[in-house]
Amino acid sequence: MRKLVLFILFTGLMGSGILMGQTEKKQITLEDIWTYYKFYPRMVRGMEPVADGNRFAVIKKGNVVVYDYKTGDSVTTLIYGKDLVPEGKEKPVTISGYSVNKDETRFIIPTQTESIYRHSTISYNYIWDKNEKKLTPLSENGKQRLADFSPGGNMVAFVRDNNIFIKDLNKGEEKQITFDGKKNAIINGTCDWVYEEEFSFTKAFFWSPDGKKIAFYRFDESKVKEYSLTYYGKLYPEHYKYKYPKAGEDNSVVEIYVYDLETGKTVKMDTGEETDQYIPRIKWTQDANTLAIERLNRLQNHLDILLADATTGKSRILYTEDNPWYIEITDDLTFLPDNKHFIITSEKDGYNHIYLYDLKGNMVRRLTKGNWDVTKVYGYDAKRKRIFYQSAESSPLNRDIYVVNLKGKRKKISQRTGTNNAAFNSTFTYYVNTFTDANTPPVITVNNAAGKELRVLEDNAAFVKLMNEYDLSKKEFFTLKSSRFVLPDSTEVSLNGWMIKPPHFDPDKKYPLLMYVYGGPGSQTVQNSWGWSNYFWFQMLAEKGIVVVSVDNRGTGARGQVFKKMTYLQLGKYEIADQIEAARILGEYDYIDSSRIAMFGWSYGGFMSTLAITKGADRFSAAVAVAPVTNWRYYDNIYTERYMRKPQDNPKGYDDNSPINFTDKIKGNYLLCFGSADDNVHPQNSMDLITALVKSNKQFDMMVYPNKNHGIYGGNTRYHLYKKMTDFLLKHLTETE
Repeated sequence: MRKLVLFILFTGLMGSGILMGQTEKKQITLEDIWTYYKFYPRMVRGMEPVADGNRFAVIKKGNVVVYDYKTGDSVTTLIYGKDLVPEGKEKPVTISGYSVNKDETRFIIPTQTESIYRHSTISYNYIWDKNEKKLTPLSENGKQRLADFSPGGNMVAFVRDNNIFIKDLNKGEEKQITFDGKKNAIINGTCDWVYEEEFSFTKAFFWSPDGKKIAFYRFDESKVKEYSLTYYGKLYPEHYKYKYPKAGEDNSVVEIYVYDLETGKTVKMDTGEETDQYIPRIKWTQDANTLAIERLNRLQNHLDILLADATTGKSRILYTEDNPWYIEITDDLTFLPDNKHFIITSEKDGYNHIYLYDLKGNMVRRLTKGNWDVTKVYGYDAKRKRIFYQSAESSPLNRDIYVVNLKGKRKKISQRTGTNNAAFNSTFTYYVNTFTDANTPPVITVNNAAGKELRVLEDNAAFVKLMNEYDLSKKEFFTLKSSRFVLPDSTEVSLNGWMIKPPHFDPDKKYPLLMYVYGGPGSQTVQNSWGWSNYFWFQMLAEKGIVVVSVDNRGTGARGQVFKKMTYLQLGKYEIADQIEAARILGEYDYIDSSRIAMFGWSYGGFMSTLAITKGADRFSAAVAVAPVTNWRYYDNIYTERYMRKPQDNPKGYDDNSPINFTDKIKGNYLLCFGSADDNVHPQNSMDLITALVKSNKQFDMMVYPNKNHGIYGGNTRYHLYKKMTDFLLKHLTETE
């Protein structure tokens, strides 16, 4: 009997690998992910190219240290953190970021930074004078926004209380140049909420190349309706009001002005008589007196680029583009140093490509060509007359870095297959490449302009070692085919997806399925890149016996504009049809239990998961929606009208695809989570959905996070949210009900 027990013990240990020199794999926990933040790979933070092009600076141990691109050696220290002691204080300020003037003698160092909205912040800024070893406040009159050196480096412009100020650092004088700024009425030098969110910029003033003028935006948001948010925690809750233009409602009236520092005069630029339009970008040309202004109609399908005389304000049309759907706004417009040409990207031939034009508006040539998209333009190398860019040429899943000259001759320079992102120096002789793939955390290298790796800055070897302590499954890519996946011209397409299977996967077993979705226009969740925090949550769910999948539906990016824009006027229709069909196909796999399929999504993905449990009620047994849009009439007008036009002009497009109208179809289990202070997707979306759910007599689960915005983070909130979602999914996918 004793021999039998020893034999069983021995074979058990053999099976577990303990006697084979293997250690037992650890289990992922939510505490590891969201309390201890254990699964964050290392990045190289605070890294900035230095003006000479041969060096870069990194914030290291509170100092700003300069390294040589070529040798990797530390060359000098620009700032010693111990020296940054404000006058009258004992302790130095902490460097979390900085900007520097051209000759590297003065630095702007922000402190006590507070967030305003998603991209905007306000700070107490200090000026560090390297030569005088002196730290002084940029202004004594309150916090500032968007502090920016003049080209000469002796002045700083900034915004405070919706007005623009200029500080002369040599004289120590502060001058106000706009005076009508008023909260929820007039904004100078920065953006209203909807421009910040949808056109992705907050700094709305720009020094001319010679530093003698400042071009700036003026927003009149007086007629924009207000939205109110309530913040709890005090005896009487605080009510915060801000201007938010919903679909079909009034926008800010936007004007462009130029202030002349020498004369003190401000001149309005001519952007036409129409005021119900957008000015998504302005940019100085190589001529210090000529300002380029992008003018976009409200439908966002007609773009003009104007050239305006900064002295008189008179303008002419340089470039015009029309699109049957909509035009994407980017930062890819570049005026070349010859002051005769510019480059721009456009989807006019069906895919996003780079074009060369002259300043008379004539197209010289298309510089890139093919059935693939340019996804980013890094910039123009003036000395060698070439452009560096990123594209999805090898696959919609990958991102590679290329260079093309002005004749259209191009070459791939990235070396690794996956996702490559570049940060070039000022002379385009070196770049820092951040590489990931679906199962590899960031590898950060210094490369020369030909793509050759010179050294590794961070290989995350320690993080890979940590990953190996867990029984992680490989993220596998696959494609789905169906006669229902067709384009408007009846071309049948396949959809890309990835899958994470449970460790020790048994093909003869039936597993529940979780489908992760975003699905919005131009987005991608299926890409050959690192998944960050959700990667480990999905791995944790896989450990608990759930197959996790994501599928990019029609309407997503990197596959040309027809694939992306076919959802025009009907957001949600084709996207959810694809997800329902994907669930049907996956449900027929031998190892998937078709009766236990759930969907999870956040924001647009929350909209999709709510559609899944309503319109897709026959396929999905459960759904988790975080911060969902439930009625497109409630979302902002720039985003919504870009894809849907105004609700007054397209009521069926809005109503037929908003899940709030289909709650009666729900059969399965639904979890709704949102922040009560979401300034982006308003709580109104969820509140009115709740009303519809109750009216339809549908039971559901819900969690509201007081005072939290669209990101739902801070304190213990993320852990609590993911615990709530995990418990819900395990209950409805893995437990016998």
